[in-house]
Amino acid sequence: MSLLSAPDDLKAPIRPSRMRRYSEQATTEFVRRALDQARKTLNAPPPIPPFLPTHDQLRLRIRSKDEAIDQRLHTSKRKPLPERLPEADESEVKALLKRSGIIAKYDREQVASQDIQRLRPGQWLNDEIINFYGALVMGRAESSNKENNKSKSKFLNVHYFSTFFWSKLEKDGYEKGRLAKWTKKFDIFTKDVVLIPVNHNNVHWTGAAINFRQKRVESYDSMNIYHKGVFKHLRMYIDAEHKNKKKAPFDFTGWVDYTLEDTPQQENGYDCGVFTCQFLQALSRGEEAFNFTQKDIPYLRRRMIWEVAHARLRDDDQ
Repeated sequence: MSLLSAPDDLKAPIRPSRMRRYSEQATTEFVRRALDQARKTLNAPPPIPPFLPTHDQLRLRIRSKDEAIDQRLHTSKRKPLPERLPEADESEVKALLKRSGIIAKYDREQVASQDIQRLRPGQWLNDEIINFYGALVMGRAESSNKENNKSKSKFLNVHYFSTFFWSKLEKDGYEKGRLAKWTKKFDIFTKDVVLIPVNHNNVHWTGAAINFRQKRVESYDSMNIYHKGVFKHLRMYIDAEHKNKKKAPFDFTGWVDYTLEDTPQQENGYDCGVFTCQFLQALSRGEEAFNFTQKDIPYLRRRMIWEVAHARLRDDDQ
């Protein structure tokens, strides 16, 4: 049917319906109200800015924590850390920093001259230093438990997972990361504590532990930031490992996520690796508190150079 033969009502011009007129009126009213609200907002007093502590305020807060730790140490039986190594050892450290090539080997780990430079002041520790130190921590505990009756040893039955464990767990998970292979030769559920260095997006190191003795998943952060993800991933790992090795879900009854209220805090952006190493070695002793603060880090860096070169840990604070 053509328009020429169409009925007269189809030829009539189209007029807006009542619904369309109502819609236009509603839109106009909405815009008017939105503009009125915007004017009120612009004329209102500015919002109170959020509190953002200055760098000095953060340092003061950290310093107050350190003072609390110092006060606790003064009343404890433990000796405070010395300010420097004996002169002969200081001289040896200076010479070590001038050496080139391989500095030390221990178990499967080794540290070269470019790695040992990371223990100079102001440097961020790399995987090689942290894994070498972790191997020393585990080796010391294993030797002590073999030489002495376990009940008389001053070190716990610990296992140390390398820095690559966390990256696989966080990125790939238990199955894809093939983490079951990491424990083919031992049973983590017979350990007192499992020690884990954690790298957060390649910007920060923290220490973590699965403490079977105390029924705790633990996180120790020298910036007091990264905890939630650590607890989540380690709980998932414990359960997956138990299902794989014991064929049953893990019983978390009585377990808690744990952080230490007065964990020592760093006052810069580069000492986190040193803090992490010291957290882990203290945990291997079964200690419930730490005996160092930011002011001890220069000494601890020098001591770690000596320890790496000699492939053994000192007991200067015992």
